[in-house]
Amino acid sequence: MNLFIISTKKYTLLLFLTLLLFACKKTSVTPIPDPDPESPPVETPYFLRAVDISSLPEIEQEGTLYYNASNQQEDLLSILKTAGVNTIRIRLWKNPATSHSSFSEVKAFASRAHAMDLDVWLTVHYSDTWADPGKQATPAVWQNLSFSVLKDSVYAYTTKIMKELKPEFIQIGNEINPGFLLPSGNINTNEQQFKDLLAAGSKAVRDNSSTSKIILHFAGLTNSDWFFSKVKYIDYDLIGLSYYPYWHGKDLVLLESSMKNLSSTYHIKILIAETAYPFTLDWNDWTNNLIGSDGQLILPTYPPTPEGQKAFITKIRTLVESVEDGVGFSYWGAELVAYRGSEAQNGSPWENQALFDFNNKALPVLDAFKKE
Repeated sequence: MNLFIISTKKYTLLLFLTLLLFACKKTSVTPIPDPDPESPPVETPYFLRAVDISSLPEIEQEGTLYYNASNQQEDLLSILKTAGVNTIRIRLWKNPATSHSSFSEVKAFASRAHAMDLDVWLTVHYSDTWADPGKQATPAVWQNLSFSVLKDSVYAYTTKIMKELKPEFIQIGNEINPGFLLPSGNINTNEQQFKDLLAAGSKAVRDNSSTSKIILHFAGLTNSDWFFSKVKYIDYDLIGLSYYPYWHGKDLVLLESSMKNLSSTYHIKILIAETAYPFTLDWNDWTNNLIGSDGQLILPTYPPTPEGQKAFITKIRTLVESVEDGVGFSYWGAELVAYRGSEAQNGSPWENQALFDFNNKALPVLDAFKKE
């Protein structure tokens, strides 16, 4: 018993001395000085002034040339960067029928943009072809997979994208109003699977980049609040909306209030992921244009003229900037001139909405992309 008491006292004394020594060492550490008040913040603000020019590699293969506002031939990316564009949006298809929008083409295109110090925004369709509110077809090689294997495939594919293409911004799906990778990821019939597939893509981004921003992309305003309420627990950074007056309504006041409500409700930054407007209702080839009548436009405020196109895009930028967490806009089809000639019936359905006129010369609308 006496031996036990002595041992306990020795242990208590030893513990006391150890704690005392640790406390002395702790108080002797030199305090870390406060950061230099002149040093830049850790995360700098950004405002995306983007263009989607996904078809540029295909158009350039046809020998198409572009001209700046001075009517001098110049590389398209150079024209855009000089105008103030800071981000290039590029679509990616899984296994397309041709090389266009394939992984190899997009990888080379992304590298080209990065070499010019432009950010890359990938819109990953998770499909072999166009994905939008009307169609979200699962890639052929992923069809008939069990759901667990499909989810793993999404993670592995997105990981490959992040490692090799290194985008600054990435969409998990394109205009995913009904979900994506249907029928497995149908938001209406398989809501939990839809969320699980989104989460798999998001996790792949986070596991491979600490800086890339994740965008969830919805087309239009109708049901947008319902949609983003469904994904409020998904890990993502930006709400992306498509807004075309001829598909999504002509009420710009509603567009502004919808952006503000979505951003404030879900406490997340917001941008216009796609928009466009015609500078004319004329055609420059024999391919049917998607826009060709006054009834599709916001008149008389924004007529189908070069100045009307510029005024519309300037207004879109102003509306985004009026939203506290508005962080940018992207013009879709900037490059889609009549690249197969004036007689082509398989050319551009968009040449009257490109950012270049019928002589492929830069239009005044590029002023709306100026850095301020």
